[in-house]
Amino acid sequence: MADVLSQSQIDALLKSMQNPSQEPAASTASSGPAEEKKKTETEQVKYSKYDFYSPRKFTKDKMKILSSVFENYARIITSQVNGVFRVMTDITVMEVQERRYYEYVNSLNENDMVTLVDAIIPENTKNMVPLMMYVTPGMVITLIERMLGGGEDVVKVKDGYRYSDVEIALYKRVLSYLIQALKDGFANYINIDFKAQRMEDNPSMIQDVGLDETVVIVHLNVDVTGLAVERIKICLPGTLLENIFQVIDSRKHIARGYAFEDNRETILDNIRQSQLSLTGQLGTVFLDLSDIYHLRVGDVIDMSKGKDKEVKLFVEKQPWFTGKMGVYKKNVAIRINRRLYPEEEEEELVTEENLSQAGVT
Repeated sequence: MADVLSQSQIDALLKSMQNPSQEPAASTASSGPAEEKKKTETEQVKYSKYDFYSPRKFTKDKMKILSSVFENYARIITSQVNGVFRVMTDITVMEVQERRYYEYVNSLNENDMVTLVDAIIPENTKNMVPLMMYVTPGMVITLIERMLGGGEDVVKVKDGYRYSDVEIALYKRVLSYLIQALKDGFANYINIDFKAQRMEDNPSMIQDVGLDETVVIVHLNVDVTGLAVERIKICLPGTLLENIFQVIDSRKHIARGYAFEDNRETILDNIRQSQLSLTGQLGTVFLDLSDIYHLRVGDVIDMSKGKDKEVKLFVEKQPWFTGKMGVYKKNVAIRINRRLYPEEEEEELVTEENLSQAGVT
């Protein structure tokens, strides 16, 4: 928006136009504080440093896809943790950033338990590098306490906590829920399965990824009943993401290349192979409940229809054709004469309703 000048500022500008040597004192005095505010605002803006020696491997569009994936994932595991473990948590995505692998390792302690998870894409037969998931011990122990029937208290654990053998067995159970939900998080973009490979109690000993390799680090904030703040840190290796994005891009390319007409024959082939039930209807008759109750073996019901009259052929309980009864290779058959359209069916229903109301049975 443009600044609105007061009358005194307008007069000062007119005077300066008449006398160019003189500067408008009023305008400079009034605009001085505004300029100082703008300078302070520009000085306060912080820009993230970009390392030109290690350029970014993934574009903004791909990072947006990952952000969308893990926002969906955070909502899924929030509902699962709250429902399964009966703990009120609020899990949100803090950041999804492209980093180097050593930054992920340096953020962990020596005794932290890291789970390696295999990603399996049915369309890709390559052996992919597993992703890594770390959950702070405070969250794990709190969920284990709930599994064992503990109270509503939040368990606070110091950094570098070592799990016992029993806690490790239950730790696997807790992580299984978080790992299975990854598939649902990616479901909108790709069909991918996740399976726990192994656990490492010393992140610095993991040699599956080089220290300088590009990775994407996802930080999830876990608010446990408003009393404790825990973290979930996921590391996605660059080679794994390249395979995932390659499949996603190939699907987009195929989707752009095919139109509805191109898939017409494929759709019709699938429809041709579908199985439908056919039913022949000889006629309809209206009977009272008492008449039906007194029916006996050998009774004859008059259908009010001759043997040469047309019968209806129903496809999945919908009238489609009319034809005549006959015999084909010693089997009862119906020879189709014509297609029955909805308008004709409505007219016949109206006449049948009129006959029933008139008392014709």
